[in-house]
Amino acid sequence: MADGNIVGTIDVAELAFYLFVLFFICLVFWLRREDRREGYPVEDEMTGMVHEPGGPLSTAEPKTFKLPFGHGTFSAPNNNRDPAEIAARRIEPFPGAPYSPTGNPLVDGVGPAAFADRAKYPDLTAHGTPRIVPMSSDDEFGVASFMFSVDPRGLKVLAADGKEAGTVTDMWVDRSEHIVRYLEVDIGAKKVLAPMAMAVLRKDRVMIDAINAADYANVPAIASPTEITRYEEERVIAYFGGGYLYASEARQEPFI
Repeated sequence: MADGNIVGTIDVAELAFYLFVLFFICLVFWLRREDRREGYPVEDEMTGMVHEPGGPLSTAEPKTFKLPFGHGTFSAPNNNRDPAEIAARRIEPFPGAPYSPTGNPLVDGVGPAAFADRAKYPDLTAHGTPRIVPMSSDDEFGVASFMFSVDPRGLKVLAADGKEAGTVTDMWVDRSEHIVRYLEVDIGAKKVLAPMAMAVLRKDRVMIDAINAADYANVPAIASPTEITRYEEERVIAYFGGGYLYASEARQEPFI
């Protein structure tokens, strides 16, 4: 052992290298198994036929996750194949061809208006309370009284077409991040939520250029006036996000 060899010409450095290579190969297989817990097995894009799982080296063993605050458990993989129905058609008959919406593109679940089937309960704080709530229901939040601060409540909302869409009646705040997530807009027949990140505040108006004024009538509604579920958040943001492409024909054409 004086020369560092263990057996013959195999020394400590060489053995450490072999162990690292073996560990790395095992890590790659483990990662490939873990990243296939959801969305697999995949299906053929043209025929819809389900592909083979991929064998034991690339198929994860079922694992059950305990959800916090009494929301039960979730197991994956679970082989539940219940794809969402979208109102769209393939514009060309070849794999990878884009889809074109066939109904209202803001709710058809295509392109920038796509949405995920998230949980049907609100996002929660570390204490198990709803994370996003109206400011009017939480006395710990308010609008700062700085010189350039603007309280949007009571201001008119101007849409992408320059028309008036409604009036801001409340702000929905994130209790964990301490920021405004949504503006509550009264459009007359009902109240809807608009993402704060898409709004530009002025002293006398709020501008949201995502959708047109008429589109506010079909903004996905929320079930409760005091909380919003993760799924409802997904639908609202997808609706407004889709407007940046589908709100007008001019947005769907190339710049050049």
